[in-house]
Amino acid sequence: MALILNKTTNEGEALPSVRQIATDLSVNPLTVTKAYQSLVELGVVEKRRGLGMFVAEGAHKILLNHEREKFLTEEWPRIRTQIEALDLNLNELLKEEGK
Repeated sequence: MALILNKTTNEGEALPSVRQIATDLSVNPLTVTKAYQSLVELGVVEKRRGLGMFVAEGAHKILLNHEREKFLTEEWPRIRTQIEALDLNLNELLKEEGK
């Protein structure tokens, strides 16, 4: 996913093999296969029989929209609740980031 969001791998380019990603990240190949399948279901990656997985056209935009929506519905409410519980001011937090 990061390869597509960061535009390390562009539309039409091949993604690393399941085996390569599993080795690089020290994870089970089945985990990588499931992740790739999720990307196929989102329309971000396409399988080409005998060739591997390729980044689909429009993948960056699709994935960016998906991740933004996921952040806003799943992560932001939790973060906002924590900010409020700690009586933090959003403007102060943004100033701290700029230091």
